[in-house]
Amino acid sequence: MRQFITVCAGWVLVVATPAVICAQEPGNSSVQKKIEEIQKKVLPINTMGGRQFWGDVQFFQGWKIQQNVLTKHYRLLNSADQRYESGTLEECQKQLEEIKQAQQLKPMQGKAVILIHGIIRSSKSFEKMKRACQKTGRLVVPFDYPSTQRTIPENAKYLEKVINSLEGIEEIELVVHSMGGLVVRSWIAQQTTVDPRIKRMVMLGVPNRGANMADRFRSNLLFKVIFGPAGQQLVTEANSDFITALPTPPFPFGIVAGGRNTLKGYNPLIPGDNDGTVGVSSTRLPGAVDFILLPVLHSFMMNDPVIIEHTLRFMETEKFRESGKAQPISIKEKDTVP
Repeated sequence: MRQFITVCAGWVLVVATPAVICAQEPGNSSVQKKIEEIQKKVLPINTMGGRQFWGDVQFFQGWKIQQNVLTKHYRLLNSADQRYESGTLEECQKQLEEIKQAQQLKPMQGKAVILIHGIIRSSKSFEKMKRACQKTGRLVVPFDYPSTQRTIPENAKYLEKVINSLEGIEEIELVVHSMGGLVVRSWIAQQTTVDPRIKRMVMLGVPNRGANMADRFRSNLLFKVIFGPAGQQLVTEANSDFITALPTPPFPFGIVAGGRNTLKGYNPLIPGDNDGTVGVSSTRLPGAVDFILLPVLHSFMMNDPVIIEHTLRFMETEKFRESGKAQPISIKEKDTVP
């Protein structure tokens, strides 16, 4: 790996660039020449990959284009979160096309799974789940959106752009954590016709009927600052009609809830069984084809080995349990959130 050192405004920046970006046949000088031309044109710069101020708008084979929610400009990142372009959307798309040609990237095809994080988190929270899905041969799309800077419907528009960018993909599955599930449901509400490529979804600790903790702290100044406008939309059905108005997914979905399987959960501030953040009763969205309760805390669900195993099984069979026995949630279920 080669390193370039430059001094800018008193800061010393060390930027690493891959010596070889794509597999090459011996003596394939034309491919190497194109790669070198791109490296000379734009020096990749390491970034944090986008946390709360960037939203993904396009994805291709590990490359993504993001938009900054404050400045509205765009940037092109590779799978290592290195920036190859910054400017307008058209400039980033042009640079991506040049990279496709230089690296001889093949068109996308087959199955893809989109991983959608919760509030304050990023796609990095799905690392173990990502690796497990990649082993199944699926194209993994680690979706990032500005969860604390925009409302849930606004973040759903970023999801729409990424889904639309998956040209060539025949089937799409969704694995969502916490508020990520509400982003999907909000995206569904914005569609005249839901993309028929969406085949199934696994919900991990999603507050489908609102979060009691949001009810408790919604007026707290620190909560407002940290969780932003989306945090105000996480309150329970009793305090807002936003959650109530969200549609039920029109494709098969399963729900994984965390809890102790007792009358009291991990957090005494939340009535009933809970995963420390979301009540079990809140996760139960009528219409789910399967439901399972596991002893896992909310913040660790995405990378728990047992949950990963159940998630992969659901994507293949639409059942969580190895026995094949499902526990669907009736559409007539009318339990209230404590």
